[in-house]
Amino acid sequence: MKQRIITGIIAGSAFLACTVIGGPWYQGLLIVLSLIGYYEFARMNHFQWWNITSLLGFAGVIYFVFPWEGFDVSVEPMWMWLLMFLFLTITVLSKNRIDIDRIAVMFLGAVYVGVGFQAMITTRYTPDDHGLFWTFLLFGCIWASDSGAYFTGRAFGRTKLWPSISPNKTIEGAFGGVVISVVIALLFAWYAPELLPFGKAVGIGIVAAVVGQLGDLIQSAYKRIRGIKDSGNFLPGHGGVLDRCDSWLIVFPFVQLLMLLPHA
Repeated sequence: MKQRIITGIIAGSAFLACTVIGGPWYQGLLIVLSLIGYYEFARMNHFQWWNITSLLGFAGVIYFVFPWEGFDVSVEPMWMWLLMFLFLTITVLSKNRIDIDRIAVMFLGAVYVGVGFQAMITTRYTPDDHGLFWTFLLFGCIWASDSGAYFTGRAFGRTKLWPSISPNKTIEGAFGGVVISVVIALLFAWYAPELLPFGKAVGIGIVAAVVGQLGDLIQSAYKRIRGIKDSGNFLPGHGGVLDRCDSWLIVFPFVQLLMLLPHA
């Protein structure tokens, strides 16, 4: 527990500092985290990092996460198709030693990790120049949902939410997480009503909590299938990057998909 607390304080402080500073510090940190996350994903699927399939996946993650616009490089959607094509080509070159099922999983991982971290960078640099506000709003709702679900579940949890995937989660805890997430969102709306109307705050709080908890269950389900407890050991006492960022990778893209944040 002591190691977990110390690691959490150090890692959390560094992450918050880079988020506030922004620029290359924030972008660079998320690029590094995304590559570590995909490394964990590849290892979970029994691929060495230097395998051609893994290397192609790393390239895909860089394609999604790297801030190309700063170098006047236009990123076209067809490049994703090219990434898929190259993945499929591996099945031919390997004579099906690496079959379509494994290729599909690795392509999915590149999209899952890459788009998730890319959405975090996009949120930090929203066109209204209030990206730090929106970033802290989403992180605040996610962390509030996690904490609210944990403590509410411990105090009032009786009905299992999804015992075959995550035996400790309860419906009461999940509901408590949603409530606390909405409260945090409303506090952000109270602080800056000109940016965030109260009705929109409620919507973001609900979405962040529900989708964030689903992201946690997605990672739990995947780890259970693979027979592992943690995706990695990057953060002693906390597991790997994917363990810590599972909700982030789902919430940030989903909120942007619903166009709940300022967009170009």
